[in-house]
Amino acid sequence: MSNDAFPLIKPVTLQGRAARPVVLDHPVILAPLSGVTDLPFRALVKEMGAGLVVSEMIASWAMVRENRNTLRMAEIVAGGGPSSVQLAGCEPAAMAEAAKIAVGLGADLIDINFGCPVKKVAIGQLAGSSLMRDEAQAARILEATARAVDVPVTLKMRMGWDHASLNAPNLARIAEESGIAMVTVHGRTRQQFYEGVADWDFIRGVKAATSLPVIVNGDITSEHKAADALARSGADGVMIGRGSYGRPWFLQQVIDYLTTGQLTAPPTLAAQKEILLRHYRAIRAYFGEKGGVRLARKHVAWYSHGLRGSAAFRAQMNRLDDGTAVEALIHEFYDPLIADGFVRQDEQGLAEAAPLAA
Repeated sequence: MSNDAFPLIKPVTLQGRAARPVVLDHPVILAPLSGVTDLPFRALVKEMGAGLVVSEMIASWAMVRENRNTLRMAEIVAGGGPSSVQLAGCEPAAMAEAAKIAVGLGADLIDINFGCPVKKVAIGQLAGSSLMRDEAQAARILEATARAVDVPVTLKMRMGWDHASLNAPNLARIAEESGIAMVTVHGRTRQQFYEGVADWDFIRGVKAATSLPVIVNGDITSEHKAADALARSGADGVMIGRGSYGRPWFLQQVIDYLTTGQLTAPPTLAAQKEILLRHYRAIRAYFGEKGGVRLARKHVAWYSHGLRGSAAFRAQMNRLDDGTAVEALIHEFYDPLIADGFVRQDEQGLAEAAPLAA
């Protein structure tokens, strides 16, 4: 792609019914990821340049009951750009009340989840992607939430429940009429879960159906894929989920490419080791020693993916429950690689990197 085509993104203003609009200077957004986008990870990704970070999905009923763990999930990352809290639920009143609580905790934006495919949520609670099958109830939830708070409310959804009911364009129109400020579309149906390939072309129909900003989501694991997703969808920005695993710096790389057309190198391996250690210590401090060590394992695995001897390193790490011992093992694993000048194959020539699956 010619550099004359850049920038591919520009600032997006989110308004809807909000008294306080929010401007995304760079609409490259960290997706809400259950068990991943906790406060330590959001803080790190935000510090490293993301245009917006979104919390893990939070059940509205748990927020209303002021469940201690739920309120903790909604904690806001201070400083930098805006932060969003994502809510899920099937009752308009509960969603509205939960949104008020989240704004009281400091949320700059509220995001509504109509995309979660998990059976417990979509079938058991009739929330998440289930609401794409009930447009009337979806409209009631959207409007009640947008009217409840003075910050912009956004929506994340899929293409539809299945390929026989691809109603995301119609739901985008409903969202706009309900006072929603932006819609994000994951290019899969609920029935696909995370299988197959995200359909970025479909999202062009959502963009045509509404004047709202539209964000494309799904399978964006490289700078070139981000540009391709924008070109094929006509969207205003990208949301990155699994592409950020073990790469909290990746969203800034995407911003750099989409704004200048220039690929920027990832941090050196020595710098990656220091980022990993800082992240690991933040997880332990936030969740406590026992819980933190266990929660950190997947992150350490993602950081180390593609490095020489990483499989044996991960196997050894997963047998350790002592945080200090894990840190010592991280030094023991990384330091010889750094001394040897080791470079991941996927970082030679800034080629595409495939993140380790969850």
